Amino acid sequence: MAKNENRFMVVHREGSDFKETGSCMILVDRETGVAYLTWKSGYGAGLTPLLGPDGKPIIYRFQ
Repeated sequence: MAKNENRFMVVHREGSDFKETGSCMILVDRETGVAYLTWKSGYGAGLTPLLGPDGKPIIYRFQ
């Protein structure tokens, strides 16, 4: 990975920081391919890996 390239990329975004429901994003780690769900509302936030039915992390396939 080049030094000027961001490690994480946003592949999905919905919601708004200005609404009560907050906003969520799906991020993908460019090095490992692991997908993460982030949620933010007000002063709170959360981050968790996305898991498949088998309990293993979902791996994003780059094309």
